Amino acid sequence: MTDVEGPNLAAHLVALMFAADEPLTVADAARVLGVRRTEVERAIAALLESPPLGLIVQRHDDRLQLATDPASAELIRRLRGLDRPVRLSRAALEVLALVAYRQPITRAEIEDIRGVNSDRALATLLARGLIDEIGRKETVGRPILFGTTMALLEHLGLRSLHDLPPLEPLAPGS
Repeated sequence: MTDVEGPNLAAHLVALMFAADEPLTVADAARVLGVRRTEVERAIAALLESPPLGLIVQRHDDRLQLATDPASAELIRRLRGLDRPVRLSRAALEVLALVAYRQPITRAEIEDIRGVNSDRALATLLARGLIDEIGRKETVGRPILFGTTMALLEHLGLRSLHDLPPLEPLAPGS
């Protein structure tokens, strides 16, 4: 049997995230490792504090994955022969910020805040996989609720949504 205690637990968790075809849930990691969820959470905290060299651990809700350190992004693009990533429009960035900070959020709530139609920006973000439909609001018409995806963390090079900068309060009269 493999030793999954102590410092080896974090190493085995890294190996699982590396080998997984998709983001790994904390519950699946605990099940495969044969340990309690609390032990996996401690290993995650240690990896978030001190990730493997050249990598970061990304966490979105209950899912985990390894990604290359954003500091290496240009080198990775060069290795893969990729051009610079396509930039998002100002409207798409506004909608993305609203979804990231206020999720879950409906199209009507986004448009109420922005004061303009947001169909095109939402379609762009959905097509790029940066946001997704995560459910329906329990209200009249049951509108779609939008939330962010793991792909957003990859795109922004964040470990989790907690790494987003805090919102600045609006100045009086704004």
